[in-house]
This record gives sequence, structure tokens and C-alpha cells, in this order.
Amino acid sequence: MSDADAAVGDLDFEYVPETDQPFENALAKARDGHRLTVDDAVELLTTGTERAGIDPVRKERVLEAADHRRADVVGDDVTFVVNLNNNVTTACDTGCLFCNFKDRASAFEVDAPDDHGGFTKTPAESRRAVADAVELGISEVCSVSGLHPAFALDADHRELLESAADPGRLNYRPPDAYATSPGTYAEQIRAMSVDGVHVHSVTPEEAYHARRGTDRSYEAVYRRLRKAGLDSAPGTAAEILVDEVRDVICPGKMDTAEWLDAMEGAMAAGLPVTATIMYGHVENEMHRAMHLKRVRDLQDRTGGITEFVPLSFVHQRTPLADRGLVSGGATDAEDELMIAVSRLFLDNIENLQTSWVKFGDEKSLKTLSCGANDFMGTLLSEEITKRAGGDYGEFRSVADYVDMVSAIGRRPVERSTDYERRRPIDPDDDPHGPRLGPRADGTPMLDRSCPSSPAADD
Repeated sequence: MSDADAAVGDLDFEYVPETDQPFENALAKARDGHRLTVDDAVELLTTGTERAGIDPVRKERVLEAADHRRADVVGDDVTFVVNLNNNVTTACDTGCLFCNFKDRASAFEVDAPDDHGGFTKTPAESRRAVADAVELGISEVCSVSGLHPAFALDADHRELLESAADPGRLNYRPPDAYATSPGTYAEQIRAMSVDGVHVHSVTPEEAYHARRGTDRSYEAVYRRLRKAGLDSAPGTAAEILVDEVRDVICPGKMDTAEWLDAMEGAMAAGLPVTATIMYGHVENEMHRAMHLKRVRDLQDRTGGITEFVPLSFVHQRTPLADRGLVSGGATDAEDELMIAVSRLFLDNIENLQTSWVKFGDEKSLKTLSCGANDFMGTLLSEEITKRAGGDYGEFRSVADYVDMVSAIGRRPVERSTDYERRRPIDPDDDPHGPRLGPRADGTPMLDRSCPSSPAADD
């Protein structure tokens, strides 16, 4: 369990990290390439010790096995995407205890004081931000937003919500109740579809919001959004796919079965997706292993997950910390093992991402030798981790990636969101700029004018 052990000791979980599987057996299976069980994963995540804490020698053996697996599966290339984060709104009433990105939606109402510190972008504002970033050379815009009560899927959905007997029960209020309207999901997606840039947006939780009050399937919702310009969907909102944990950290959010249903709907609509885990809060290693199993099973059924992204919980300015449910996040050893065991367990997902936003440069570079092969994106703007207390920055240039990846003896590769297009970069070919975006021509991003940040837009 994470550093929050003492704080969460009173939580009575059914699932605990205890198995009958010896660590050495689990490690041998991992080294030999056999499909691992949940019990195997627990032993590797805990290093199978009888005493508290992680055994450093055993940990290094797990990391070594994962690094060998990474080399066998994807080689020595380190990929990254040139992208922009364009989060539409911080307005959200879901009440997740791990989140400090949100602001109460009532703070955005017409007569409310304008001092909440959040933002809502109109579709026109989103389009301007993305258009500016396209000129810088991005190939992807990633958008993950709060569940604004005025958000609807499209005009037909808005009409249905407004004619409901009790719109408030459906968490709906009309746009004119707010100082700024976010428009509809379809309008925002259409606005961000600039010159063929890849639009990566609409999490399962957002899709749930976009179908509220209807009997539409997730496949139908994602097909509508794909028609508007959506190219892929982020598998965030997963947190831990075990309901006894979700009941603690996000009781107002969709449950595990609903998340899986939404992901299958996105893939049925023809969209590739990613998958995530957010760990290092109240969960234990059994929960983490069960989560990995559910993601692997989903990939067995669908084959549409392009990458897995372990997200280490940033706790500093979150309700979980304020309420004393956590006293810290995952340790360095836990972060390394989470990445390593993900590589060893998820034998049907090629790409595993590490995060310089969560870890910083030195630690994230080390995780590239623990099983990870993807190094995130340029971001240009990143609000979610920053609001939770992260302080590792919001922007990384192509030159930064080349310098960092080359320093550890690996080859930097610019990639598309779906990994279908890849551009290896020779460190000696200077200057370094993006080339896969619709307007990219190799010019370094910092040699152009940067787009406004979300805070500046509002």
C-alpha cells in the first residue's frame, strides 16, 4: 500500500493484498513470458515480503524483467506526441475526492461572483486555441473537461433535456443560466477539428454525461461524436476499476461496469482508445492487480487499446488529503513497480506511457528502463495535475525530448496519437521541430508564437 497506509487503515476493504503464490514463482512466470494471474501481479507489486515495505533487491529483479519485455515487444525507441491540452471547462459537480481541477458549477452562474478561478471556453475560443497550436505544429489536441450542467451531446439532446420533467435531476441547467456556455460536445469537437488535427477527447465519464436522460447506447454517442470529428477517446475516469475503491474516492462517478461498457462502445464506434490507472491513494496492491486484469480482459475482447497509462496520484491539494484519507502518494519504488508490472501483465497492449508531468525529468527517464516506452506529449498547457499540486511544468519541446531520450542512449520518435505514424529523429539533425502535424514543417515550436493558456483565455 502507498504512504497513505496509516490514514486509510480504517477502511474495511474486502480485497486485500494476500496470496498463496510465492514471489519467485510469479517472477519466473514473468521472465518466461507466461500470462500472469492477479495473484502473480500482487506478488510482483509487493515483492512478496512478509514484512512491511518493498524489498529493493527483489524490486530491481522485477524492473529488469519488465525492461527486457519492453525491449522484446517495442524495441528501444521512445515515442512522444506533439499535442495541446485544450480542456473546455472546470465546472463540475461530480464531487470526486481525488480531484482539484473542478469548480462548483454554481460558481459559473450569471449572478455568481466572478472569483472562482476556473474557466469555461466557448467552441469559438477552443477553435482559436487549437488553430494557434496547429500553427506551432501539433498533431493532436487532447481535451478532458469537467461535467458542466449545460453540456449536452448535441442540439437534439439539449431539446430532450430541456423538455424533461425534472432537468435538475439529470444535472442539467440551460446555457443561459451561466456566464459562458460551453456549447455542446458535438460543437466543441467540431470546433477543435482544425485542418485535420487528431482530436482525442470525451472520456467514458463525459460520454455518460452526454447520454444522460436518454436510452442511447455508448456506441451511438461515440458515433455521433465521431461524425463531428472525434478521432479517438481517452480511457481516463478509470481511476481504480474496483467498486469498493470507487465508492470511497469517487462515489458520484460511474461504476466499473459502466466504464467498461463505455470503452467498448467507443471501440464499437470505430474509435481507438487508451486506458489508465490512477493509483497511490486509498487502494492496495490487490486493487491495482484487479484493475490490470479488467483492462487486459477488455483488450482481449476488443483489441482497440493503443496504450496504457499509469497515473501516480498527486495528492497535495485534493479533498482526499484535506479529509485525512491520504497523507502522501505512491513511493518511488511503487511507481517503478506499477510501470514494470503493467508491462509484464498487459501482454496484449504494446505501448506503456510514463509521465514527466507526474514524475519530473530524472524519475520519468528512469521509468523508461522499467517497462515504459512512451514519453507523453508536448502538452503546451496542462491544468489537471497542476491544480492538484504538481509542479513539473506544462510544456516540453521536441528538442527537449531529443536531448532527454538521447541522453539515456535511446532513439526519440515523434508519433501520431494512434501510433500508426512514426518519425525517428536523428539527434544530429538540428534544429528539432515537429513534422507529423497538419501544419508542421520541422520548425522548432519555441521559434513560433505560443497559444494562450486556458487561464489567459478567461
